[in-house]
Amino acid sequence: MKQSLKLIFVGTLLLSTFVFAATKQQPLTVMLDWFVNPDHAPLFVAQQQGYFAKAGVPVKFIAPADPADPLKLVAAGKTDVAVTYQPQFMLAIAQGLPLVRIGTLIATPLNCLVVLKDGPIKSLKDLRGKRIGYSTGGVDAIMLDAMLKRARLTRQDVTLVNVHYNLTQALLAGRVDAVTGMMRNFEMTQVALAGKPGRAFFPEESGMPVYDELIIVTNKKEIGDPRLPRFLQALQAGTLYLVNHPRATWKVFAKQHPELNNELNKRAWFATLPRFALRPAVLDKQRYAKFAAYLQQQGSVKTLPPIATYAKELE
Repeated sequence: MKQSLKLIFVGTLLLSTFVFAATKQQPLTVMLDWFVNPDHAPLFVAQQQGYFAKAGVPVKFIAPADPADPLKLVAAGKTDVAVTYQPQFMLAIAQGLPLVRIGTLIATPLNCLVVLKDGPIKSLKDLRGKRIGYSTGGVDAIMLDAMLKRARLTRQDVTLVNVHYNLTQALLAGRVDAVTGMMRNFEMTQVALAGKPGRAFFPEESGMPVYDELIIVTNKKEIGDPRLPRFLQALQAGTLYLVNHPRATWKVFAKQHPELNNELNKRAWFATLPRFALRPAVLDKQRYAKFAAYLQQQGSVKTLPPIATYAKELE
């Protein structure tokens, strides 16, 4: 009897060791929110410095064909984790997608409304009767409503123009008078480099609660994956190294991604530095609660489940 129990114990131990080793070697698939860009700097610096490898979590980055894909694919179990936007994530939660937030990449809003600095729009009130370009509805519409409300305007007071993803081109070409959905660390630099500086209006200064621009989510079924806490620890190490060595890490990134080695991406790299979450795994529950209440007040969602069911800090 004792011998049988001993054999069972040894067999179980060997099986556990095999499973752990297999899990350790299995690459963690990370779907980005869009094409590779400086917003993802901590992820690529952590890879540059070998932090993921040291943590026993090799990673595989995937750029989506469409920015709407990450949430859908992680919910379907087609990718391990995804980088996405907190507002879009919370709308997806309201729709019942089995997702959970496990980390933060960029801890401040980047989204803003932009006009040309030398144009006629000096304040939000000047948007009355103007054409406003957008690429997607949903969150952009929520943001625009907040900004218009601050100026005592509504969407009926402006003309909305779907410019798809040609935000900068539409503004520079004069097809629209303003554009919503621009990123203050990227498109603002882009218009400046084109010789037409922009003027930005920020949603958090117009009554919209502060939120995390980019977060990391996984499927609820995968929350127990032992690779996830180690992944976040490696990401934190990468973020700190990036902050300490911004120029050196930019040079490596630019060499590894020569198609991004230009003035626009270089400036965006340094402009984004103060916005990265220094402690990616930490959850600001109060921030999520305020944003959830705001979405419900605006009628963007009917209801949201308790925060603990869709946002967690992993041990």
